[in-house]
Amino acid sequence: MHDIRAIRDNPAAFDAALSRRGMEPQSPEVLKLDEARRAAIHAAETAQADQKAAAKEVGKAKASGDEAEFERLRKLVGDKKTEVAEMQARAKELDAQLTEFLMGLPNLPYDDTPEGADEGDNVEIKRWGEPRAFDFAPKEHYDLPGVQDGMDFETAAKLSGSRFVVLSGAIARLHRALAQFMLDTHTTENGLTETWTPVLVREEMMYGTGQLPKFGEDSYQTREGWWLVPTAEVTLTNIVNGLTVDESYLPRRYVAHTQCFRSEAGSAGRDTSGMLRQHQFEKVEMVSVTHPDRSRDELDRMTGCAEGILERLGLPYRTVVLCTGDMGFGARRTHDIEVWLPGQDTYREISSVSVCGDFQARRMNARFKPESGGKPEFLHTLNGSGLAVGRCLIAVLENGQQADGSVDLPEALHPWLGGKTRLTADGVLV
Repeated sequence: MHDIRAIRDNPAAFDAALSRRGMEPQSPEVLKLDEARRAAIHAAETAQADQKAAAKEVGKAKASGDEAEFERLRKLVGDKKTEVAEMQARAKELDAQLTEFLMGLPNLPYDDTPEGADEGDNVEIKRWGEPRAFDFAPKEHYDLPGVQDGMDFETAAKLSGSRFVVLSGAIARLHRALAQFMLDTHTTENGLTETWTPVLVREEMMYGTGQLPKFGEDSYQTREGWWLVPTAEVTLTNIVNGLTVDESYLPRRYVAHTQCFRSEAGSAGRDTSGMLRQHQFEKVEMVSVTHPDRSRDELDRMTGCAEGILERLGLPYRTVVLCTGDMGFGARRTHDIEVWLPGQDTYREISSVSVCGDFQARRMNARFKPESGGKPEFLHTLNGSGLAVGRCLIAVLENGQQADGSVDLPEALHPWLGGKTRLTADGVLV
């Protein structure tokens, strides 16, 4: 959420930043609501002061025997009490309207976030590895002979509908091994704290990280009111919801492997084949909670953590900075990492790492106490995939495929597979 004082102080800068996201000026409506809210608060405070003053005079009038003055003042106190209640209710209503309006506005991009309309304006900043030159036409993951028995979309459709999959045998084990490899690498080499969190959360947690109120259709809600998390960003970031921590507490770096659930609203017709875009999937998620002065450096560190997983697996990738028109709602700057998929002959997103500044912290009321003293300040938060497990499985299968239908598996993964190095065309790990 945005700082209303910053908007009051410099509405032109606020509108200029939003215009980089392709939005019309919003400060006139924000300031109109804010002015009405402040006027209602002032009116309530004035009426309350009048009420207190009249209440003091009631006793004096009673003691003096001036019955007429006593009745007038008593009526005035009652009228002011009603006026105070009305003004306080109006101020509360306007405050809720202002909060709702501000919560619907996206974060302001950093000045060095490239401006653009869509993914065509994203800027590549790194490329690692050379896509393999195949001496045969590479297949997509779901067409590989060794994969077909272990990746069952028909049974999943019977069980749950489209955009689900049942994994079994060697493919299920490979999927699990990838998640374990990622977790172990992040915890033992990258300094992240492994965390296990619920996948059902209260509504206010979804507000805290920005999925609500604007993007409710992208997620699932239970009849009891809980929401299924679209990513562990929701739970990991909200660990500091409502807290004021000591500066020495920072930074906090978390990693969690969870199921994730997304409705994929608006993606009809996209990636309907295979398991690239699913309603239920697994992700190893990284979240950092930092001092404001160090959040930009943390973005680069987290990006490196995600890139390192791909490098260890020998998977070619490129890293791009998302432009203002392609960046997510809560981000100030985002680095997307795209892995090479030879079956599609293109790079596809496998991780998105974003710095949110104090945007989420304001929504969560999460602060820290500076060691130097002074008032508590808002924290900065970051999140990123480290990585999407299913998409990493796709990349491993497609990049390691051989002409005979088998798949050579990355050397870094062998210890997590009990020394197995290859998936045969018959779907067996050997």
